[in-house]
Amino acid sequence: MSNAITPKTTSLSDLIATLQSEAGLEKPRSLPPVHLWNPANCGDIGLEIRRDGSWWQNGVRFSRDKLVRLFSTILRKDSDGYWLVTPHEKVVVKVEDAPFMGVRADRHESGGHQVIVVTTNVGDVVAIDADHPLRVVTDRQTGEPSTYVLVRGGLEARLARPPYYELVGWAEPDEAGASGMSVVSSGVRFPIGQAA
Repeated sequence: MSNAITPKTTSLSDLIATLQSEAGLEKPRSLPPVHLWNPANCGDIGLEIRRDGSWWQNGVRFSRDKLVRLFSTILRKDSDGYWLVTPHEKVVVKVEDAPFMGVRADRHESGGHQVIVVTTNVGDVVAIDADHPLRVVTDRQTGEPSTYVLVRGGLEARLARPPYYELVGWAEPDEAGASGMSVVSSGVRFPIGQAA
């Protein structure tokens, strides 16, 4: 689900707060300082995040969205993989693709620039910009693109098909006569692939 460019009278911060509320967050959340916590590795308890963004433990899917959202706030990516981290313990999380799914894309105008805002399956809302870049990876065998946005701390969201198709609809040719397409957000151009 997505919207066209929102009215100029709405600030970007107001739009983000509204999208967080629509995503089910009662209030904007503050994230714990997982980057400061360095407990000992407590091992593997069978946690995994599958390609569709669902969370599993030992083959059983998490059924409580609130628990998934809570765990997503203590997820960290290090050079040796993904971890759930508290001040006292650290357990490995196997991630099949990206830990989050981008489930919604919206456009907004801020400071004379188009801003594309992505909402994830765990309630994160991020404006695509130089600090939260968009990247596209094309599968060599199938030719299918996968589009990712950096959410926080090395954690990315892979865009589901509906928001990806919104980006395609908002794309512009890279330059006159070129076959490459890009989207512009926060004054930065992000290539998304070739025109058909």
